[in-house]
Amino acid sequence: MNRRKVVLGICGAAGALWLPRSSALAQQAFPSRSIRFVIPYPPGGASDVTARLLAQKLNEAWGQPVVVENRPGANGIIACEAVAKAAPDGYTVLMGNVGPNAINQTLYRTLPYDCVTSFAPITLTTIVPIVLVANPGLEARGVQELIALARRQPGQITFASAGPGSSNHLTGEMLKLRAGINIQHVPYRGDGPAMTDVIAGRISMMFATIIAAMPHIRSSALRPLGIATAHRSAALPDLPTFIEQGMTGFEAASWGGVLAPAGTPEPIIRHYHAELGRILAMPDVREKLAGLGAEVVGNSPEEFAAYIRSEIDKWGQAVRASGATPEG
Repeated sequence: MNRRKVVLGICGAAGALWLPRSSALAQQAFPSRSIRFVIPYPPGGASDVTARLLAQKLNEAWGQPVVVENRPGANGIIACEAVAKAAPDGYTVLMGNVGPNAINQTLYRTLPYDCVTSFAPITLTTIVPIVLVANPGLEARGVQELIALARRQPGQITFASAGPGSSNHLTGEMLKLRAGINIQHVPYRGDGPAMTDVIAGRISMMFATIIAAMPHIRSSALRPLGIATAHRSAALPDLPTFIEQGMTGFEAASWGGVLAPAGTPEPIIRHYHAELGRILAMPDVREKLAGLGAEVVGNSPEEFAAYIRSEIDKWGQAVRASGATPEG
């Protein structure tokens, strides 16, 4: 009997030693199958281009398919809910964005996910400056000229957006509040139709990502009035910031970053972070993203989590001050 106890004890100890080792080996083997990379927007936009570039590089590095899945609709809620409810095993990740992962937290009374607690941030990939562009017929060539014109013509200047509660809508609302002017919001279903009407002169102006605006700025179809970042963009080095034009502290940008479902094991989060950091440092990746007007970041999971919280607070103030709702 004593001999049997000794044998069982040895086997139990061996099993105890094997369990953490086998778990570590399972994590070292990640990924062992295809990964789903979910995007809350249709193909062709900044998030889509960035995610597909990262997916290609992850596929090359890990030797597993990284399948990009576009799940647009409901201001990003459909995609975010799908990822938030996915198994936290690293095989589903999200291309997060300022709207679904920051603005929605305040814009909606209820959400099927929480922007902070439902996700495990991995890294902030890019910041995309927002630029104010106007139809060339508008009698303003800068921010202060625009403000003066709006005060002379209250309610007559219009600004388009991709929809109620979008970043370009709320940036316009911030301008109204900060400058004390009355300009009229005209919502559209997406950036494309909004910009089309600004170019046609049916709408005075709009806040747009530099990626969306650059082709029309280069062709002189739109006139840039100011960029809403703390420093000038390398893509438009001659365009002054709002801060340079007297709007102290006026900053707004779109951004993208990779997140996993909450509860994803820390070693997998770190594995993603290390690989994405390496990818974002590649010259061809940086050149591609810079060519779109995006600023490459690549920070730590902790820094990205803090950034999301600060963005929720900033845009939340704009939502509450403007009274914006998903319906208008």
